[in-house]
Amino acid sequence: ALSNAGPPYTVTFANPHSIVVSRHDRLFRTALEQAPLVAPDGSGVVLASRLCGGKVKNRVTGSDFFETLSQVLNAQGGSRYFFLGSSPRTLDALRAKFQKLYPSITFAGAFSPPYKDSFSADETAQMISSINSAKADVLWVGMTAPKQEKWIYLNAASLNVKLIGAIGAVFDYFSGQIRRPGKAWRACGMEWFPRLIQEPKRLWRRNLFSSPQFLYLAARERLLFTMTQESERNSR
Repeated sequence: ALSNAGPPYTVTFANPHSIVVSRHDRLFRTALEQAPLVAPDGSGVVLASRLCGGKVKNRVTGSDFFETLSQVLNAQGGSRYFFLGSSPRTLDALRAKFQKLYPSITFAGAFSPPYKDSFSADETAQMISSINSAKADVLWVGMTAPKQEKWIYLNAASLNVKLIGAIGAVFDYFSGQIRRPGKAWRACGMEWFPRLIQEPKRLWRRNLFSSPQFLYLAARERLLFTMTQESERNSR
């Protein structure tokens, strides 16, 4: 994507909560379906894939993607980043750490949008202007789902960047504003638990409502998958 001309290549990350929400939010669902790459962010997605005969073997988080891509581009040199989302304080902390870890990548700019569910035409135009003026190669959007995915879907055609990553809370994790759970929690698929303890107000709904609903949907899909397999065996 970074070496090709054409429209921006969008990378999004789907977890059980976002998949459940997309069933009732048509614009969000369209944004996910139209994205060139949707990575499986969440152990529940991996489990559902295994239950239903899918090919997803491991989860890929926004943090994993951001840090790995940055390591590669820092080694190559010459890329330019723009960050859209979060607070000015977080963006300042992010800039300081980023420039120390990835000195070969240019921190081309950052923009902290208003904290609201949707933006006016003037606010959106200001964001687009700031991004395009920075002449960035990669745009990182950290406004949480589903707002960030819908904003990208509606405005990607107006953005002069090559790659867009919708990475949610990664701005907070990378800058140190919120501590990401350790590798042991991630390895056992329980990263959600310490995150819930840290941010109960923001995450209670996705863990206590969306996750059980997603498991029900996965179990139903598994039943249909099993019935289909049985039907195919009987027809041979």
